[in-house]
Amino acid sequence: MINEVTNTILFCDYFEKWIEVYKKGAIRDVTMNKYYMSLSWIRKLAPNLKLCDLSRITYQQILNEYAIEHERQTTMDFHHQLKGAIMDAVDEGLVPRDPTRKAIIKGKQPRPKKLKYLNQYELHTLLSTLYLKEEITWDWFILLVAKTGMRFSEALAITPADFDFAHQTVSVSKTWDYKGNGGFSPTKNHSSVRKIQIDWQTVVQFSSLIQGLPEDRPIFVNKKIYNSTVNDVLERHCKEANIPVITIHGLRHTHASLLLFAGVSTASVARRLGHASMTTTQKTYLHIIQELENKDIDLVMRALSTLS
Repeated sequence: MINEVTNTILFCDYFEKWIEVYKKGAIRDVTMNKYYMSLSWIRKLAPNLKLCDLSRITYQQILNEYAIEHERQTTMDFHHQLKGAIMDAVDEGLVPRDPTRKAIIKGKQPRPKKLKYLNQYELHTLLSTLYLKEEITWDWFILLVAKTGMRFSEALAITPADFDFAHQTVSVSKTWDYKGNGGFSPTKNHSSVRKIQIDWQTVVQFSSLIQGLPEDRPIFVNKKIYNSTVNDVLERHCKEANIPVITIHGLRHTHASLLLFAGVSTASVARRLGHASMTTTQKTYLHIIQELENKDIDLVMRALSTLS
């Protein structure tokens, strides 16, 4: 009887049950949504595939069809999510052998990614167009991200209590779930919990701005927030300043690139941005680091040429 039931289980139904049992409540909502997206693709690509019929060929066919519309890295992420569930099915005896073994990951050619950031003059010009009134506006939000390099969700979650004006720091310990139903959420990773040093001008500006506000409430959130809303405000300022149009995330890149060009170490920039490792920073800002290395080589050669 058990074997009869086992033989009728659809792969997509098993995957859905596996997500509910093993992932629900254990991962962030944004990651959970990625699992449900993978589930929708399984239902689309293999709606009638039984769990017991999973083989290396049927599994590879699923990956191949998924890869037609996705880049290789996205296909790799899809494979890892499916493999987690399938390996548990193998352990339970629901699938006789590991069908994911030696899976070949394909995918569309990735589009060239141009890292958009402003130079120091452009950023200065942008900030000069901000209308920093006594009440809280998105212009203040743009200023905070430009000065700290916080992620969008991190800056949304900032409360008055997060500022330590005496020590010139702002603490990042949570994010705002703007993609879901709102409310505080954990940071992207453990390294994202950090204290960011801020300059005296920012201290003076924000100590005045947040005076009298509830200590534990987000400064910038009073209704449903959309990333596009803030990016639209930023775009208007970029056009007004006659500089390249960037996004809020581009402001984070701008912050990091200016620090690197100023000679701040990659390790310090990684900590300030809340990257899980220095490798992330090095990969993201490889072209800037290479440019700085070329300048260093010039300096080395110049120094050597003076030796007699």
